[in-house]
Amino acid sequence: MSVQSREDIRNIAIIAHVDHGKTTLVDELLKQSGVFRENQEVAERVMDSNDIERERGITILSKNTAVYYKDTKINIIDTPGHADFGGEVERVLKMVNGVVLVVDAFEGAMPQTKFVLMKALDLDLPVIVCINKIDRPEARPDEVIDEVLELFMDLDASDEQLDCPFIYASAKEGYAMKDLNDEHKDMMPLFETIVDYIPAPQGDPEAPTQVLISTIDYNEYVGRIGIGKVENGSVKVNQDAIVVNAHDADKSSKVRISKLYEFDGLNKVDVDEANIGSIVAISGIADIHIGDTICAVDAPNPIPFQKISEPTIAMNFIVNDSPLAGQEGKYVTSRHIRERLMKELNTDVSLRVEDTDSPDSLKVSGRGELHLSVLIENMRREGFEFAVSKAEVLYHEDEKGHKLEPMERAYVDVPDEFTGAVIEKLSQRKGELQNMTPITGGFTRIEFKIPARGLIGYRGEFMTDTKGNGIINTIFDGYELYKGDIAYRKQGSLIAYETGESVTYGLFSAQERGTLFIGPGEKVYSGMVIGQSSRAEDIELNVCKKKHLTNTRSSSADEALTLVPPKVLSLEQALDFIDVDELLEVTPESLRIRKRILDPLMRKRASIRK
Repeated sequence: MSVQSREDIRNIAIIAHVDHGKTTLVDELLKQSGVFRENQEVAERVMDSNDIERERGITILSKNTAVYYKDTKINIIDTPGHADFGGEVERVLKMVNGVVLVVDAFEGAMPQTKFVLMKALDLDLPVIVCINKIDRPEARPDEVIDEVLELFMDLDASDEQLDCPFIYASAKEGYAMKDLNDEHKDMMPLFETIVDYIPAPQGDPEAPTQVLISTIDYNEYVGRIGIGKVENGSVKVNQDAIVVNAHDADKSSKVRISKLYEFDGLNKVDVDEANIGSIVAISGIADIHIGDTICAVDAPNPIPFQKISEPTIAMNFIVNDSPLAGQEGKYVTSRHIRERLMKELNTDVSLRVEDTDSPDSLKVSGRGELHLSVLIENMRREGFEFAVSKAEVLYHEDEKGHKLEPMERAYVDVPDEFTGAVIEKLSQRKGELQNMTPITGGFTRIEFKIPARGLIGYRGEFMTDTKGNGIINTIFDGYELYKGDIAYRKQGSLIAYETGESVTYGLFSAQERGTLFIGPGEKVYSGMVIGQSSRAEDIELNVCKKKHLTNTRSSSADEALTLVPPKVLSLEQALDFIDVDELLEVTPESLRIRKRILDPLMRKRASIRK
């Protein structure tokens, strides 16, 4: 066996905490390596291709791209920063030989920075630290470097890893430099550092084929596309191969490689053959999964692959059975919903879909609220109509039969005047204060250890408590013994008493009882939640009642009634708000909260039984 290096290729992943500028940095590397024509119109954050990624300014799926610097091809993988999509980061690191860790020159090392760096150091990958956003007026690059080095030490980095190069950059302005006093022009110093410091991929070109699949892409026309790195040998079009998996000894299927692509800029380019170190996309294998190895037929040796993180939170997706069911959605049956969720499993590995006792309900588990809300939002945009239940955490049991629950570490940056309110709220939700440090600009950073269920429904409240100025970041922190019950919502719901259309007169008398979620002229039905009560118990109201006209009363006398504008809930706020006995009805046009049991009498009986 002769292991060789492939000097004309570098494979890197760009990792960072959310919002530290990974995707913008990739944009600049693409522009400056000549991928786009001089006068070509280029969208900002061109790698965030899906609508939700563009709207929210977050990366959800890892993306592959490739640029050329002189004679070297640099394969770049842009990874997500959110903890909910951590499963994506863990896998793609198997494809690369080094990482660029991007750190904001003002915010410094954040929880997700620690999470992604830990994964990279565990795999012994060399790290280039890129201090980004140094053009910010409040940037503090020198302190941030100390923070990053401390983080390396906390994570037991080796001496080689500690001796890593630092680059200062402004992705937005399009320059990078090796020293803060250098003249800044372009991104070349970063390109040079990548080529000099990141090792070339190694493998045995003479050995039998081995390609480990780390990501799955899906395309309506060709089906599933496996993306991975050629570890050994070479792979050719029309070659016969065998698919095996290190975690599944029974898996073994013969396949033929019908199409082979490599990445060039933002495109996939057809190739006839790919050699060691190349990152390739392979289509035409129907049943390909993440963690599979494509091998030569006579040497089926799977490459070991790390297990994907388990989901921590679950909710039920249920066929919509409200009185307004089927009026707004295109796909409403359990068959449609099941097919769509099964299709999601093609590309999303951290998701689980299971059957329940009812044929109309499926249990969907994911990494966090954001993970599931992005799936719900995607489905509703595609024309699906369904209902979802309140998110609940998934418990484990230890050997002695004790109940264990998922814990999170929450890092909260808040203006000093709101720290008291935040600490009080998190303590009520069974959080334990771990640390408190002042940071620049009149802010305090608080670190809490809190059960995952204590954070469900907290973000909206947190934004109100900090007047929109707080930042909260969470990261999974293992399982611990159950911490006891938490009282979630202090207030009850306002419930519509009859079916019809809401009227100003009815809403006017209802608004004294709490905060309304609907305005006049909206369809309501008996059992639908139309607002939040100001008391602890649910209140039933008739918002469809009109004023009776008498000879002394004219219909125009109503016009003097003024309504407070309703509080229109976003998808996340609605998921946060619903209680265990409620469902959220999701259609392409509306979000309606409703009681699980619509009939008031049956509902009363059920609560007495409880």
